[in-house]
Amino acid sequence: MSAPRPFGLLAELTYRCPLACAYCSNPIELARYDDELATADWQRVFAEAADLGVLQCHLSGGEPLLRRDLPELIRTASGLGMYTNLVTSAIGLSRPRALALRAAGLDHVQVSVQADEPGTSDRIAGVRSFERKIEACRLVRELGWPLTVNVVLHRQNIDRIAEIVALVEELAADRVELANTQYYGWAWRNRQALLPSRAQLDHAETVVAAARERLAGRMEIVHVLPDYYGRYPKPCMGGWAQRQLTVAPDGHALPCPAAQTLPLPPASVRDAPLDEIWTTSPLFTAYRGTDWMQDPCRSCERRELDHGGCRCQAFQLTGDPAATDPVCHLSPEHGLVETAVAEANRTGANRPVELELVPRPHR
Repeated sequence: MSAPRPFGLLAELTYRCPLACAYCSNPIELARYDDELATADWQRVFAEAADLGVLQCHLSGGEPLLRRDLPELIRTASGLGMYTNLVTSAIGLSRPRALALRAAGLDHVQVSVQADEPGTSDRIAGVRSFERKIEACRLVRELGWPLTVNVVLHRQNIDRIAEIVALVEELAADRVELANTQYYGWAWRNRQALLPSRAQLDHAETVVAAARERLAGRMEIVHVLPDYYGRYPKPCMGGWAQRQLTVAPDGHALPCPAAQTLPLPPASVRDAPLDEIWTTSPLFTAYRGTDWMQDPCRSCERRELDHGGCRCQAFQLTGDPAATDPVCHLSPEHGLVETAVAEANRTGANRPVELELVPRPHR
């Protein structure tokens, strides 16, 4: 059977970032990614992605605005017919910079906001940044771009979800992503301080349901619950190497942003064309389809729905990337998740656990 064709590319242009968010899912050993792809390398990657069938190019990081060649990269991707989305902290999105990106053909801007009030937002981000983010969101709307506001939810901000939605509404965003933390990288290290309680989640779901009804037709609200509270795992990335791929700053190609953690041979665009990597590399073929599955996944009627869950999460929790994702209640290792959830609920939202902020490389 021939490999499916991807439609989305996450281009992680750099892991450098002015923020130090404790929920960051980027690799902990950031210094390993200092040797970033050059402009010409990224342009070749974009061309190869377009040939593969990619229609969406998400320019992310770290902070992609730290790449001086960002307008040139956007111009290349846009010229290849891809829809371009800038995923940014918005620190550094000045008016001249924004005008240059618009002239280059940027289609969409997605701004991360850590909370609805300056003190909390700045504490979570590790730097004073809230006011600049709000100014940037208003600039995005003024210049006519569609605006998505992304808020990563966790124990430290989820109780103010109503106020967060109100802020996003005031900013006239087209879309808000209220996505609970995924526990990889620094988020895994900070899991005890980030995993919300069941009471917090119930409150958030009530608020989101009311907001969706009130804002229907005006603003799309995407609400992603924590994997740890699910009965079944989410269909991670729509299936392993089925629809999406990521290219890291150093050129490593990945089926998902966290896949560099898995004990599989790496694949780099410095060494092979993207088509070859996508189609035949062990990293991309290892968990494509269902033949690799163990029981209970192999015999489960949901195997084509959730694809066994997240391979990176399975490896993180069990040490076996082919194991059933332990968030599934059918997993033999589900107790690992139950223990984490029980601890999150033991003392509620007032547990005094300090966040460990990310030490960011600045070059």
